[in-house]
Amino acid sequence: MGVIYVARSSSASKWGASVGLTKHIYKLGVAEDSAEAAVKALNESKHAGESDWKLIVKEDAGGVTEEAAIERLAKKERMVDPNLYPKIKGVRGIFKVKTVNVENSMFVQQAMANMQTTDIKIKHPEIAVYLIHNALK
Repeated sequence: MGVIYVARSSSASKWGASVGLTKHIYKLGVAEDSAEAAVKALNESKHAGESDWKLIVKEDAGGVTEEAAIERLAKKERMVDPNLYPKIKGVRGIFKVKTVNVENSMFVQQAMANMQTTDIKIKHPEIAVYLIHNALK
């Protein structure tokens, strides 16, 4: 069984903001053994030119492959084109996230649970849970 994870690099976020993407750049991946080992491998290989990747959230992948998870999430959120930006040439699984989509999803979840909707502050864990949820459905 694999583990699906979301990692974030502050350097990649700064790069995304500087090239006009967004500062909300996240890496979605599926690891066979542990998410911590996968993030360590990202840092050692300077994935997308960065070595400061940090694990945000991990969850059991339930038999979903990385390719399938990326394809599912790409239907909901925009994946950064690995052929368009030389810095990430050939790197798949990096997504730019619109925080409005995350907020809307959280509002719907609160409404479905008959909870009083409150002001939502979007932080990295909420975005990561949103990405994993959409990659697994």
